[in-house]
Amino acid sequence: MSKKALTMQIATIGAFFFIFGFITWVNGTLIPYLRIACELEEWQAYLVTFAFYISYTVMAIPSSKILERTGMVKGMRIGLVIMAIGCALFIPAALMRYYPLFLLGLFVVGTGTTLLQTAVNPYITLLGPPEKAAQRISMMGICNKFAGVIAPLILGAIILKNSDGLIAELQSMSDAARKIRLDNLAHAVILPYIVLTIILLIIAYLIKFAHLPEIDAAMPSPADEVPADVKQAAKLRTNFTLGFIATFSTVGLEVIAGDTIGNYGIYQGMSLNIAKNLTAYTLASTMVGYLFGAYAIPRYISQEKAFTYSAWLGILISLLATFVPGTASIVFIALLGLSNALLWPAIWPQALKGLKGKMLNRGSAILIMGVAGGAIMPLAYGLLAKYTNNQYAYIILIPCYLFNLYYSLRGRRTAY
Repeated sequence: MSKKALTMQIATIGAFFFIFGFITWVNGTLIPYLRIACELEEWQAYLVTFAFYISYTVMAIPSSKILERTGMVKGMRIGLVIMAIGCALFIPAALMRYYPLFLLGLFVVGTGTTLLQTAVNPYITLLGPPEKAAQRISMMGICNKFAGVIAPLILGAIILKNSDGLIAELQSMSDAARKIRLDNLAHAVILPYIVLTIILLIIAYLIKFAHLPEIDAAMPSPADEVPADVKQAAKLRTNFTLGFIATFSTVGLEVIAGDTIGNYGIYQGMSLNIAKNLTAYTLASTMVGYLFGAYAIPRYISQEKAFTYSAWLGILISLLATFVPGTASIVFIALLGLSNALLWPAIWPQALKGLKGKMLNRGSAILIMGVAGGAIMPLAYGLLAKYTNNQYAYIILIPCYLFNLYYSLRGRRTAY
């Protein structure tokens, strides 16, 4: 494959990472928005992340089966169409101001994203030299997190415009006036999601003209998929299982840092007009980490060492976020994005090491199931915040970083 063709294919996959990054990271704005519009308690608002990310667990294996039948490229198109259907569900949900229908829409969007991610993550891992896999995934992370920076800014400006004093205004209204105001607030989400629906459908149609090569992970025979050496096979299974736990932990870390920071800003006394955009700062620091990874791996640092240093950095920043008093702690929540950036890119190559054929396809699907960390961890954070407070609840991050540290060190000393 020529360098130009490879560059174009990587750029196309980068566009997919931008798309599901945009749709994923608007959740940080939807949480405070739906909390107000649907009159929710704080823990109920975190069902936004639960509905979205639990779809990864439910649909990952079915996604793998679909990809075995359709191939990766056609599977990407199907994923985009499913995402469009989920976005369209926001229209009746907003018209009725009915929270369960919003959650259903988020689940369907997550289902489409699961299929898309099950295809594109191994696709970009295999599309080029293995020693530069973390570099390529870092480049995809830049696309994903750049979308995450602009998504809350764009959506926040549309659905929470003139939000200063909104909470106080609602408290002073009569029940009838409050209902009208909340209905109008809910309707603000309709136009953005109509636009997203149309864009996803257009891209799903145009992708067939992108000339992406099909990477068939099911070609090797069963005999080629499982190592003949029993000890070697056991090593691969153990490594993969730990990789799944690391994926679960890492996505939980990312979602807590990105999606709780808005509510945390409100907890620290910030106005909604400022707090609604805080997710963008977390994603901006994540993008800085990805830029470093894309430039430095493997030129100056191996992906294995980057994994280890990122875990250590996450432990340090988490401690500062938990115990530095006042609004200064918000800075450290945002900086968690920097420590999270190179975890995911390093976990995938390490977890999939040695897997072939259908084992690779299924392994990818199971790793995607680890994204359930984004469903469970924010709810655990919300529950802990209820019994302590919103700041001390960030102590829940420490065990996740410690596990990633263990997995990174284990990978550096174990041969497969």
